[in-house]
Amino acid sequence: MAKKYHLLIVDDEEPLRVILEAELSDSEEFTVDLAEDGGVAINKIQQKVYDLILLDIRMPRVSGIEVLKFVQEYSPTTQVIVLTNYADIKTAIQTIKMGAYDFLAKPYDIEELFNTIHRAIERRQLFIDNKLMKNELNRKGGASDLIGQSPAFLRLVESATRFAQSESFILIQGASGTGKELIANLIHRRSPRSNRPFVAVNCAALTDTLLESELFGHEKGAFTNAYSAKQGLVEVASGGSLFLDEVGDISPAIQPKLLRFLETGEFRRVGGTNLLTVDVRVISATNKDLREEVRAGRFREDLLYRLNVVTLDVPPLKDRPEDIPVLADFFLMRKSRPAHQKKLSPAAQDVLMHYDWPGNVRELEHILEGAMLLSASDTIEPGDLSLPGVRPAAGIPEVSAPSSPSLEQMEKEHIERVLHQNGFNRARTAAALGISKKTLYLKIKRYALRVEE
Repeated sequence: MAKKYHLLIVDDEEPLRVILEAELSDSEEFTVDLAEDGGVAINKIQQKVYDLILLDIRMPRVSGIEVLKFVQEYSPTTQVIVLTNYADIKTAIQTIKMGAYDFLAKPYDIEELFNTIHRAIERRQLFIDNKLMKNELNRKGGASDLIGQSPAFLRLVESATRFAQSESFILIQGASGTGKELIANLIHRRSPRSNRPFVAVNCAALTDTLLESELFGHEKGAFTNAYSAKQGLVEVASGGSLFLDEVGDISPAIQPKLLRFLETGEFRRVGGTNLLTVDVRVISATNKDLREEVRAGRFREDLLYRLNVVTLDVPPLKDRPEDIPVLADFFLMRKSRPAHQKKLSPAAQDVLMHYDWPGNVRELEHILEGAMLLSASDTIEPGDLSLPGVRPAAGIPEVSAPSSPSLEQMEKEHIERVLHQNGFNRARTAAALGISKKTLYLKIKRYALRVEE
């Protein structure tokens, strides 16, 4: 069953609170908390992450306007629907400009209330998705699909799908480039939390201070340049899954705070004093032997036991060679232009099958991307593969370069090759490359290529 959404009803009229709670609690979609005034509401918001707040405007002591301002600063992903009388419509419209999602005038039509709640929750998810997309574009690229047919791969997918139904924490182990995050995403998509966020954080890419702030958020003024409060990723992931990539690289200073959060679901923002509680399922991944890290004193043993309630081992690509042709076809199809679909020759496929792949699937993807640039035809030959021990194609001058040349170097060599094959005719060369003559001219100028036309 899908995870329920957390709602907070804030209204000083007890009969109205009771009616709304009864209507919403009858639905299996929501868990409902109540607050009789703005002060109580703010205290509850500081202790728990809510998806949605139904907020009355006119309340004694702390008004709905003040609560809305607090929500906008403290928990900006939380959506607010303002409850108002017809006499306060002008004020209600003002709350929309302040960031509320919508307003409803009393007395409420229950069907309209549910429709507005569902739209607000959809808006919250779009807001979170947009935020996570920006993070993801900055963090990584690469494949987003699980591709494979080998017995080892199919066993892994079957185990991941089975474990997805539980709430247990999962540790995914495997070398770099094997696709650990894709397995984590599969677990989330097959779990009861699939309707809630999947939030990934690369623990190895952040310093201690930044990692703590990213995970748990910070209060305004917590440190230099903390001009406003910020929600942590554990809050954004509330109800969903939190993926801790390269968890073995978390420093000993942060490990106790992470352990406490895993055990209790409680945390404090950096610079804050209030304890907040969230409900997230943690999936972690590492390319290190964490038991060896424990023996070396770099990783807490109790944290290891908390993380690996269930362990999944992702096999390296060399141990599932049956997947290499399938993955190669997938990458070539995805990266080729429709009019110039590339394919592997039998000899090139044989080279790929006998290579050791220390960089795993990620290395295969990058090698094929380079081969597509180097290949003069729609068929990729062994000489187009920039792998150790593979000789370059006949007729192309060997360039003194590292065993893994840059994409720019590959592009330069490819243009040189096609120019040579077309007798240095720029029109035919541009057509063969699938680019305009102007683009070809700029490439020739950029790479200082010699043209003997």
